[in-house]
Amino acid sequence: MSVITWTLESQHLVGSTTVTVLLPDRPREEAPRDYYAAGQEFKVVWLLHGTFGDHLDWLRRTNIDLYAAEKGVAVVMPSALNSNYSNWPDFSLGYDMFSFVTEELMPLVHGWLPVSNRREDNFIAGLSMGGRGTIKFATSRPELFAAAAALSASPVEYDRVLTEDLLANGTGMFAERMRGMVANAGGLDTFLNSDENVWRSLDEKAAAGVLPRLFFACGTEDALVAPELRAFETHASQLGLDAEFWFAPGYRHEWRFWDLAIQRALEFFGLENNPSNPF
Repeated sequence: MSVITWTLESQHLVGSTTVTVLLPDRPREEAPRDYYAAGQEFKVVWLLHGTFGDHLDWLRRTNIDLYAAEKGVAVVMPSALNSNYSNWPDFSLGYDMFSFVTEELMPLVHGWLPVSNRREDNFIAGLSMGGRGTIKFATSRPELFAAAAALSASPVEYDRVLTEDLLANGTGMFAERMRGMVANAGGLDTFLNSDENVWRSLDEKAAAGVLPRLFFACGTEDALVAPELRAFETHASQLGLDAEFWFAPGYRHEWRFWDLAIQRALEFFGLENNPSNPF
């Protein structure tokens, strides 16, 4: 795969950011002049990192370049800090990560690189925080993606678990993150009625037939996510949601699992091996 490290000034992030892009290599039997002028339109996987991560996480810690080469697809990996892939208008001069992806990065990639902008050729996946972001993009902008894969992430029934007491007195990363998210939204009621509440969004859109196909994957020993995802699996069945669930025995919240899970996600997307691509 060709690896592009792309640093650009972003309108929505109000500063510079870095994105890594993987593009299929030229087949060795094809002349460069012919191949690069052919107007390729590769399918695209938008791949999101987790908390504490950046645009290099997937490339450093998994074999995503090999898997993408086998499938002949492009992969786009942005840096998102710990933004939860949300808009943060009150952070410094603004840091609107959700809008950056949908209103800036996607037009940039679709307009400047040899990739397809058709919904049926675009897929999104992510791990942990990136998995939650994946669900949010899939439910808020379903017209952009054919399928989505949330790895080690689950919708949470915030209407039930997110209480004023938890926000005031809760400890740990979940409570700290939720205090920031709720404050950013302008209060608990506003948060619960926003696109951040993906459990409610899925309830509202499941029957409409507008959502991408959804894949959820988690290790059985992932104490952070597995109980929530089991509960959501039951709820999804009751909703009749078009979703597939995979629980991998013995795995926790770890890169060994995510390397396996992204392979399953690419298969779920329907991406077939392309023997003409060298790897």
